Formats: sequence, C-alpha cells, structure tokens
Amino acid sequence: MANKNPAHPAAGAYQRRLAALASGPNADALRQGLRGIEKESLRVTPDGKLAMTPHPRALGSALTHPLITTDYSEALVELITPAESDAAHAIDRLDAIHRFTYAHLGDELLWNNSMPNALPPDDQIPIGRYGTSNIGKLKHVYRQGLSLRYGRTMQCIAGIHYNYSLDDQVWRAWQALDPANTLSEQDFRSERYFALIRNFRRTSWLLMYLFGASPALDKRFVEGKTHSLETFDADTFYLPHATSLRMSDLGYTNNPAQADLLPSYDDLDAYLGVLAKAVSQPYAPYEAIGTQRDGEWVQINTNVLQIENEFYSTIRPKRIARSGERPLHALSERGVQYIEVRCLDIDPFAPAGISLETARFLDAYLLYCALEDSPLLPREASVEANDNFSAIAKQGRKPGLMLHRDGAPVPMQQWANELFDAIEPVARTLDALIGTDDHVRALNALRPRIADASLTPSARVLETMRDKQQSFAAFALDLSLRHAQHYRANPLPAGEERDMEALAAKSLEEQAAIERSETESFDSFVMAYRDYKLDRVGA
Repeated sequence: MANKNPAHPAAGAYQRRLAALASGPNADALRQGLRGIEKESLRVTPDGKLAMTPHPRALGSALTHPLITTDYSEALVELITPAESDAAHAIDRLDAIHRFTYAHLGDELLWNNSMPNALPPDDQIPIGRYGTSNIGKLKHVYRQGLSLRYGRTMQCIAGIHYNYSLDDQVWRAWQALDPANTLSEQDFRSERYFALIRNFRRTSWLLMYLFGASPALDKRFVEGKTHSLETFDADTFYLPHATSLRMSDLGYTNNPAQADLLPSYDDLDAYLGVLAKAVSQPYAPYEAIGTQRDGEWVQINTNVLQIENEFYSTIRPKRIARSGERPLHALSERGVQYIEVRCLDIDPFAPAGISLETARFLDAYLLYCALEDSPLLPREASVEANDNFSAIAKQGRKPGLMLHRDGAPVPMQQWANELFDAIEPVARTLDALIGTDDHVRALNALRPRIADASLTPSARVLETMRDKQQSFAAFALDLSLRHAQHYRANPLPAGEERDMEALAAKSLEEQAAIERSETESFDSFVMAYRDYKLDRVGA
C-alpha cells in the first residue's frame, strides 16, 4: 500500500518555531543541549587479528567504569564521552579517552572500522565478562543468548552512537508558545522527541549517504551465508555503490524474530507497548534452545527479545535508568530524556572514528528534525522509510538513484538538496547564538557530496583500496596503525593520565564492592528480572 501520510512538510513550517525560540528570553538555551558519543572498536593484534586477551585491567572495570567498557565481545571496547554542551568538547573528550586507552593497550590496536577484521571461528570469539556479581553474570548470559540467536561474528560489527538532547528551558519555552497545550512538561517533551524520531526515520538515509563508510568487508564475514556481494579481490567482497554494508541486511534486520518487529513511533505508549510485548512473548526457535545447558544459563529467556536493548534500531528514545531499573520502566515513569542515533559508521579516516564536521552537521540536522512538522508514521510509512534507508545503504552512490516519498518516486539528489536547504536556517541560527560559522561551514563542506558521490567516505574507501591495491583488511589495518601511532605519539598530560588511572582504579573497587555485597542467588536474580511487567501498557 502506498504511504498517503504526508512526509514532506510545507516549506518553512518549522521556521516560525525556530525564530520564536531563538529570539525569546531563553534563546541561549537553544545551543545548550547535550550530546555524547559512544565509539565501539575491536582490539586487534599488530597484524590485525582479533585480540584474545581479557579486557585490560589498567582500563578499569567494564562493569562500572563510566567511560570505558566493552560491548558484545571481550575484545569490543566501547569508549563513552560524558554529555557535553558543545560538540567540540565531546570530540575532545573522545580523543582524550583514546589517548588513555592506547597508553594501556600494549602493542594492541583499536580497529578503526565498522566491519570487523578476519575473525576466528565463530565459537572462538570471546564473549564479554563482567565479574561474579549477579548483574555482571546477567550481562554475560545476555551476550551468550545473542551468540545463539545471531552468531558471534555479526556481534563484532562496530559503530558510533550519538546521544542528543535539547535543554529543558527549550522545552518549556516551546510549550509556552501554544497556550492551548495541556500536556505535562514530561509528556510534551516525550511527544516532541517522538516527533524528532519520526522525522529522523523518514530522512536518516541522508546520514547513510553522507557518512556511510563500510562498502566492503572481509569475505570470511559472510562465509556460509547467502549474499549478493561482488568480489573486490581474493579476500574482499563489496558492492560498487554501497555506502554502509554494516547497516544493510547483513545484520539484525536479517533475523526472522526481528524482521517483523516494527515499533510504533506515534507516541511513547505505543512504542513501549510493542517492545514490552516482544520482551514477554515466547518465540518457538528460542524455546527450542532453552535457557540452560548442563546447568549453566545460556540466555535470559526464550522471548522474541531477551531485553529491550536487543531490538536493533537506527534511533532510540532513551532515559537514564536507575541501578537495576529496566529501560522500559524508566521511559514509562519519567519520559524521554534524550535520543540515541545508532546508524553511524566509524569514519576510518578520523582517528577518533568521527569528525567534528560530522558532529556539527548532526547537531543542526537533529534540531531540524525536532522543530519540523512531524506527521504520524503508520506502518506503510515506516516500511517506506526502511526501504529508502536500505536502498542508500546498498546502492546509495548509484547514478540517478530514486527513493520514495509519500508513495511517489523522488530523485535522491533532489531530496537531499531540499533537506540541506531546510537544515541551513537551523545551522545559521546556531552559529548566530554561538558567534561562529561552524555549523554553516560543516553544511557547505558536506553539500558537494550530493552532486559528487566520489567525495563520500564510502567512495574514498574503495578508491584508496584500488589505488594502493589493498584488501579490505589491509586498508583497515593500515589506517588503524596510523591512528595508533598518532595517539601513542601524543599521550595525555601527566595530570590527566593520573585522573584517568584513578577513575579506572575506582571502577575496579566499585565492582569488587558489588561482588562482596551479593546475597541473592543468580537463579533468583534472573527469575526476578524475567518477571518484570510494564503495567502502563499492559505488558
């Protein structure tokens, strides 16, 4: 069925909101929102093989350290910046965490690419371990479940997550623009974050085109799988016009349990309802696996999702959860606090995996998504958004590529230029408030990529591989080695190094304290965790 729900708002509809918020007494708050960056990287040996060593103790506890943890694998390091009011500060913090990490990696490297290196056999990829506490063991069991459901190889894909929020003063000032609005501040904020998410879902294909950087992969990644990839060389598969194989159907979307899981983004309750059902509804293939083998837990439960975070999406509504609190409960009780953009590839050409130019663009784009009119997103519109996103991921640089908007075909380049035109007033407003031209310069630097696909990161990856006659693995290792040399040649100042060492030591102490205070059996802990119900949406 064609999508008849208009996704192409009237020109300038959002600019009245922008002008009102930028000219009122709370104008400065418009630039005071927060952003934070999470960057995943595999630890590898100097010759590019997966590191089989434990998470370095000098980096602290993966369970309790606020800035350095692991994701799926023991070798998949995740670096997390604090929330900052300026993208430049967030990039600086990410850079500093890299410097500390490299000071304690020995001769190992961080693989600065979204697609993994040549991995060992699936069952030899080490799963993350978080100590002997119940919460630590639960994290490990959850990852055991992921390995049974999706395989360990796919879990080694890495990316950049960009967390973004508007200042509370902006929400209050915005709500005051409509005296007839009777929502609570919490519900108004949640409603508008979901409006942002709907606009993001419709247009985030643009991010894949501009920033996708994974058009090729090591052929062993798809060994034994059906695929449509082409041969680049003896060790590499690729698609000639792809922007992001990471975000194509090679990942979670290719899993039957998740393929039909399409949450509603019309409002918070509708979204919570779909996910609450998924974490409580048994799924026959997972029931066949069971939860224990030889007396050991292998997955938390046999439901469509073990926990809500198992659902893979390009963007999530988020709320910081209290200790032991389920994410769905935190959202239900206290509303949306920020959004998490999850579709960004690691930029292999940037030492930290993301450039300041990219972050500046994201800030302007996400504020545009928040301010623009946002029609509801019925199923057919959501499917259309998914199809556009997939088309860009696999063939975004194809000349003359057509997408679909409101059920009608539209040239990709035309739509992209229209989006840049719409985002530019936001960029100019942010620059005026800050007193720079940073955001406009970012837009101006990126816009030529629309007309000239050779300027995109995905095209540069393939061009570099061809020019240097490199396989994907050789290309990624070459750049990762260069970035490692950069960080090792520029260590943290002594004072900052001591502060980071103290933070690592404190995290180890915190993990030990949790483990000492444990009194409940793990079986009881898991059963209590599984009994969770979200009463608000009748889960």
